[in-house]
Amino acid sequence: MSESNSGPGVPDVIGASEAPGPNQYDFFGVIQDYLNRASDIVDLPGYIRAILSQPKNEIIVHFPVRMDTGEYHLFKGYRIQHNNILGPYKGGIRYHESASLDDFKALAAMMTWKCALMNLPFGGAKGGIKFNPRVVSADELQRITRRFVHALGSNIGPDYDIPAPDMGTNSQTMAWAMDTFMNTVAMANRAAMAGVVTGKPVTSGGTHGRTRATGQGVVHTIVDWAERSAFDLKGKRLIVQGFGNVGSHTAVLLSHLGVSVVAVGDHTGYLHNKEGFNTHRLAAYVEQNGSIRGYPNGETISREDFFKIPADMFVPAAMENQVGEFEAESLQVRVIAEGANGPLTPRGEAILEQRGVTILPDVLANAGGVTVSYYEWVQNRRSEQWNAADVELRLEGDMRAAYQRMLDFADRHKCGYRLACYGVALERLFTVYKERGIFP
Repeated sequence: MSESNSGPGVPDVIGASEAPGPNQYDFFGVIQDYLNRASDIVDLPGYIRAILSQPKNEIIVHFPVRMDTGEYHLFKGYRIQHNNILGPYKGGIRYHESASLDDFKALAAMMTWKCALMNLPFGGAKGGIKFNPRVVSADELQRITRRFVHALGSNIGPDYDIPAPDMGTNSQTMAWAMDTFMNTVAMANRAAMAGVVTGKPVTSGGTHGRTRATGQGVVHTIVDWAERSAFDLKGKRLIVQGFGNVGSHTAVLLSHLGVSVVAVGDHTGYLHNKEGFNTHRLAAYVEQNGSIRGYPNGETISREDFFKIPADMFVPAAMENQVGEFEAESLQVRVIAEGANGPLTPRGEAILEQRGVTILPDVLANAGGVTVSYYEWVQNRRSEQWNAADVELRLEGDMRAAYQRMLDFADRHKCGYRLACYGVALERLFTVYKERGIFP
């Protein structure tokens, strides 16, 4: 962790300036452009465009944490609450060294569109802490999480804003978050606070199917597209960028359908196996070692060569801004399903569309996570626990229904799938704003 002195005895782990540099990717600007283009399609009134163009609340907290060495480090945390016209704010908690205000604003807005597209009674939010979770101990990670949740205080809650796991966090993180929040409320109300976060371990109030939900949603989207395109998945080749929760579950589930994963990559490098990886073994290796680095059953290749591997499908499941002009020209696939948020730059997407590559956009493809989070929230409120088969059946139905809404909009308005997803979401939001009006 980088440090700079922010006060006597309080080292600082905050990164550099929030303002994007000249070569930094303007993720929030990209999302705003999609919003503007989709707004033109649905003829969204100016006042609603203005409301949706910025988050309702931008919360930044600084909090000290005692590290294992006995030193104190000051951390910077965010919670961006974009819109709650449809229901409580909903969105993940990300721990990453490059976290920034504008990125969280972009991700929070995307959550608003996802929830509206999926017909969930939620609005959009996102948040997290700017640090590298891989360089701290488990005890430090727990203290960082608990101090962050305590710092957020009443800015979150089961009827107001409901965090979930994202990059750098998992079910254990959510268990710590829930326990911390419960211990900040009156004793008589604690049992009602289980729904303050989703993505918890099943034994601590989570739901079956949540861990693999985002990857499962990606697979449902691919299967739906394949059925409509007369594309037999059996024997097809897949490349996956990012082999964390989303990428690994997507790869394993598709392997059950006869798909061969021939190349993978993450923050430590890229591997190629022309015969196809054993996805179960690779996922187990990553679970134990934290990355694909050192996995013996693959040939190390460069990032540039990864994007040139001949395949049928590509699942970008890492971070935003991964597929620009070079990558778009290099890819040799028929379909891309976005497991990550915003992995394609606008220029990269335009090139791929010109080349006839189908893009299944993030707003739909990776919405399985928030959908199953909704199921968990409902179960917590009802003091129920659904079985895995019920969760899976509901998720498949909801993903297919959203896919159909996307197709219907795209057909009516003669637009691409991404703008269709935004358009469906904006139509729902527009209807609610018309019905409710603007206070006072």
